[in-house]
Order: sequence, then C-alpha cells, then structure tokens
Amino acid sequence: MIHFVLLIVCAVAIYLSCEWFVNAVEWLGERLNVGRMAVGTILAAFGTALPESVVTLVAVTTGATDEAKDIGVGAAMGGPLALATVAYGVTGAMLLLKRRKERMAVLAETGVAPIPPEAEEALGSAADMKRLAKDQKWFLPIFIVKVALGLVAFAFKPVLGLLFFAAYAVYFWQEIRGGDDEDDEEGPELEPLKFQPKAAFPATWAVVAQTLATLVVIFLASQLFVKQLDAIGPMLGLSAAVTALLLSPIATELPEIMNAVIWVRQGKTKLALANISGAMMIQATVPSGLGLLFTRWHFDAALLWSGLITMAAIVYLLLTMRAHKLTPARLTVAAGFYVLFALGLIPILR
Repeated sequence: MIHFVLLIVCAVAIYLSCEWFVNAVEWLGERLNVGRMAVGTILAAFGTALPESVVTLVAVTTGATDEAKDIGVGAAMGGPLALATVAYGVTGAMLLLKRRKERMAVLAETGVAPIPPEAEEALGSAADMKRLAKDQKWFLPIFIVKVALGLVAFAFKPVLGLLFFAAYAVYFWQEIRGGDDEDDEEGPELEPLKFQPKAAFPATWAVVAQTLATLVVIFLASQLFVKQLDAIGPMLGLSAAVTALLLSPIATELPEIMNAVIWVRQGKTKLALANISGAMMIQATVPSGLGLLFTRWHFDAALLWSGLITMAAIVYLLLTMRAHKLTPARLTVAAGFYVLFALGLIPILR
C-alpha cells in the first residue's frame, strides 16, 4: 500500500514542481534573450531530460556487467518512445478537453451550438506546422542511424558516439541563434515569478534559484517514482522486463508530460509541443552517444521493436504536419502507437 501512496505523492510533487519550473524557465528565456520556441526546445527540454541522461550515464559507466550496462541502452530507447507516443498523445488529449470546455462555455453563454469535433482547426498555421515538423526532421534520421547501429558490430562503432554529441551541438546552436523570427506571442504574458510574486521583473538570482530548486525536486521525485513502479510491477504480476520497457520510460518522461499539460492549460500549445520535440532531440543524441561509447550497443528484439514503433509514430506525425492536418484528435492518436508497442511485446517476451 505504501508504494501506491508514494506513487501518488511523487506524481503530485512532480506536477507542482513542473509548474514552478515552467514559470522559472520562461523568465530564464527572457533573461537570456532566446526565442520563445527555444525556451521549450532547449531550456525546458534540457532541464527535464537531464535526469534521464544522468540515469543513462550512471548505468553505462558504473555497470559491473554488460547486462547492467544494457539498462542504460534500454533507457536511451525507451525515452524517445514514450515521448513520441504517450507525451504527444497526452498533449492531444489535454487540447481536446480544453477545446471542449471552451465550446461548452460558448454554448452556455451564447446559446450557439459548439463547433463539432470534426471541424476542429489544425494546431496552428502552415508556418507553425513547418516549424513543428522541423524538429521531427532532425530527430528521424538521427534516430534511424541510432537503431541501425544497434544491429551491426564493428571495431570503431564506439567512436561514432561523438557524432551524436556533435549532432545535438549543431541543433542547439541553430535553435539558440534562431531568435524570434518564427516566434509569435502565444497565450498570456509571463506570470509573476513564484519566488518573487510581487516583482514585475524578478531578480536574476531568483530566476536561477527557482529553476535549480525545481530541477532538484523533479529529479528526486522522478527517481522515487520509478522505484515505486519497480516495486509495484511484480505486485501486479508484471515481469521486470515488462516493467522496464513499458512503465519505467513513462515514469522517466513524466516531467516532460507534466510540462506539456501545464503549458496547454495556460494556452501555450506551441511551447508544450516544443518541449516534447526538444526533449526527443536530447534523448536521440546524448544518451545514445553515451551508450555507444560505453556499451556494446547491441539490440535485442524488444529494443528493435521499440525503435520501429518510435519511427512509425514520428512518420505519422510528420505526414499530418506536412499536410497541415495535425489536430488535437490526430495528436492523441500518437498514444495508440504505445498500445501497439505493448501488444507487440507479448510474443517477444514470452
């Protein structure tokens, strides 16, 4: 029973700390004078993806056996899978709920019938869709190379890990230098900093302190959350392998999911989507580079299946974005790929 209680407590702690984190990181972006989208793709993504990267680093560098190090490889594959499916799906579901509440509010106020779901508009203009697709176009080829390297063995494969770090460096530089040319103000103005609620323009030390403090809470609560899932899995009759492949990735990506929920609630949809796509870029490069440098980076059937499902989800999102048909409902469909992954694991793990 204690594990279930701690699971709920950790989830609440992660949500509340994420609410303070997104508040701080928006002000941090203002202080650093980076583009609004870079706040999501770089600053927020880096902060929330840091715990998972640390987990991978510890696993691949301190694991006593190849099997122990392979935990880091699993984390490097599970992260992008959860983001490309569950994180996008939850964001779509939150957008559906938000639009439904708005339609009901209009109906209650004016008596005019709400817009039917099939007539919902896409998530932004054609330019917005192009901007959203850009991160996926970065991610997909890198991820394909990442999966392909897990199927082959050759002497200098570990050195290729450095190329993944270089790929993220190029992406990082492009996002930071992108400025505000593609950004427009989305949703309400910045809310007052939680640490200085009465200050119209908070002090730099307060912005940095709130950012770091919330990251510490997110990191600790996320790790405790994963440990509770590891304990609850066997209680529910789930094997360690199923728990590691199905539940743990969702737990480690919970901060990104919470960030997206908070930004959707605040009316900042593009920031929510940018946080997920930016975190995916980190997950596709940094943990992969560490895995290549310190492990065999050899995939079994389950890891290969996770890679194929991740690529299928991204191709689906890219096609809908390019056709300018990415609606909340179609975004929610991305979660279905995770269900497909779970069903495919049944024969693999038998």
